Amino acid sequence: MSSSSTSTNITWHDGQVSRKERAGLLKHKPGLTIWFTGLSASGKSTIASALEQHLLHRGINAYRLDGDNIRFGLNKNLGFSPEDRTENIRRIAEVSKLFADSATIAITSFISPYRSDRDSARQLHKEANIPFVEVFADLPVEVAEQRDPKGLYKKARAGEIKEFTGISAPYEAPETPEVHIRTDQNTIAETVERIVAYLEASDLL
Repeated sequence: MSSSSTSTNITWHDGQVSRKERAGLLKHKPGLTIWFTGLSASGKSTIASALEQHLLHRGINAYRLDGDNIRFGLNKNLGFSPEDRTENIRRIAEVSKLFADSATIAITSFISPYRSDRDSARQLHKEANIPFVEVFADLPVEVAEQRDPKGLYKKARAGEIKEFTGISAPYEAPETPEVHIRTDQNTIAETVERIVAYLEASDLL
């Protein structure tokens, strides 16, 4: 076994079905990634689930990749240090790109607190010519603390959870997201409607 941390002596193998051909055979537009970012309790997962359901009912192939769920399997060996957070996002960016390449709309729901990590995810998609739509689920941290459905903010304030985003670890808000929604001022249905409207106006659906 090589001591190197990177793979060597490997070659990328292109398939015989192009992205455009695959989408045509499936009778819908090529895939893309919709990347939800925001504080814990901002409503990312709830909105992502509703969006996934809406798209599937329209006959559009979509699949949701949830931050907590991913840590039960693919990323279960990662913690919440800055380095592990970056690796967490790197992995899911690669996975979402693969889903999107298969003519699926990949819907990711991750706090993804670091702007540089989200920029890297965007660049990965850009290099593959795959659309990347960043959705900022925005609300004040005070409102997130009031919601606190999992009791995480309370534990973070008590020092029981270290490096908790918004309390003891930073969140770098997007500067120019494709969709920016105050989730404390819009219903789930209104939020899904706004995202779908953006996708339709951008000829992505």
